[in-house]
Amino acid sequence: MHIADGILSLPVLGCGIGVTVAGIGVGLKKLEYEKIPEAAIFASVFLVINLIHFPIGMTSAHLLLNGLIGLLFGLSAFPVIFIGLLLQALFFGHGGLLVLGVNTMNMALPAVTVYYMFHFLLKKDISEKKFFLIGFGAGFSAFFLSIIMTSASLYFSAPKEFQLPSLIFFVSHLPLLLLEGIISGIILVYLKKMKPEIFNEKI
Repeated sequence: MHIADGILSLPVLGCGIGVTVAGIGVGLKKLEYEKIPEAAIFASVFLVINLIHFPIGMTSAHLLLNGLIGLLFGLSAFPVIFIGLLLQALFFGHGGLLVLGVNTMNMALPAVTVYYMFHFLLKKDISEKKFFLIGFGAGFSAFFLSIIMTSASLYFSAPKEFQLPSLIFFVSHLPLLLLEGIISGIILVYLKKMKPEIFNEKI
């Protein structure tokens, strides 16, 4: 879901940079010192999961797990996802540095959105099935929002030239929605079993 350098218009790039800088600033303030190791681990997970991708024209298709990151870190999802994308751009050439702001915005803003949509549903006494459904909903929703935002980034950069590519991008990512939701749900249940303290501030 990385957009490459040299494709987007300056207004879209500027919007991405502005939102990302603001998001990172607020996210770092919200990130407590004790949560930094966890943030580093999930930035690494985000990096690895994004390496398994399939090129689609000017972008690529892959899982994100941004919904899961959003559930666990809230506004701090911005710096977590930014670090993962920065390392991908520097070491693996995925995306680019100029478009880093837009790519971060398109993945982190949906993560923060699903935090406010689903985190209040996490309760200590709910069943693993409900935990899975919450994880599924967060993963599905965040991925869907990222598809929409990335397609919009392409379209608004050049409406005439990118109308078809943005549509192809949107449609081609739809089959991954269910897989993203299922994996997010499974991981959330696993964390509830093996590391329940990670939810102490959420439930």
